[in-house]
Amino acid sequence: MAEPHSMDVPASGFLVVRASGAAAARAAILGGRGDPEDVQLLLRCPVPRAVAESGAKLTFADATLHLQPSGVVMLTVAAAKLSISFAELRPLMFRPVEVDAPLRSLFAGAVAHVVAAGPRLDPHGLAHHLLGLAELVLRSALRVELDRVDALAARRREALEYMRAHLGEQSLSADKIAEALYISRRRLYQLFDDGQGVSERLKGLRVERAKALLADPAKAARGIAEIARDCGFTSAPHFSRTFRQATGRTPREFRERALRG
Repeated sequence: MAEPHSMDVPASGFLVVRASGAAAARAAILGGRGDPEDVQLLLRCPVPRAVAESGAKLTFADATLHLQPSGVVMLTVAAAKLSISFAELRPLMFRPVEVDAPLRSLFAGAVAHVVAAGPRLDPHGLAHHLLGLAELVLRSALRVELDRVDALAARRREALEYMRAHLGEQSLSADKIAEALYISRRRLYQLFDDGQGVSERLKGLRVERAKALLADPAKAARGIAEIARDCGFTSAPHFSRTFRQATGRTPREFRERALRG
């Protein structure tokens, strides 16, 4: 069984979930087929003093418990034995996921008991016990992670709704949006960490608003400069440059083609 690589070793309070095999790793990151034979849970927690220096490794049917002297515990279970599918586990795979203190304490206590009493207990029963422990950790971490993602998505929607409602304000900025949502500027940028960022997202929304206004026959009498102001651009030249960069046409060219169509 593979040893934990330094990049996989979790910081205190964090869980790393891995899949065995190159095919499974590619599937976890890129999607597609390649379900693993094993799922590995790495969690840093206090280890029994007796194994703090030398480490320990206990192997049972469908489960292996490996304690590192550094305090990292690696629990490996057969993926086919889990009631959670590999696809459902994808939000947890190959990245640190924060685990709250009660779950860490429960995990550490269970590991300590298995190490202390393992040689005197039925190995098949212990395998089921470790499988249940893995299920508990994975399900708890997955629930928290999905709740976190849902919360981020909700806050992102709030930010976008505020942007759309105030696009005509030239003073609209990241600071103003963050203040309106009662979050920090840093937190706002975390909501849009997909590479586009807040300013680019705001620019894109303004261009989309402008496209809708330019293509509306009912707005055909409105001048380009007026539409630029309505969309929050500082000037007609700035609007024309930004619009052409985004669409490949000037606002006037876009309007003429849209109204002819």
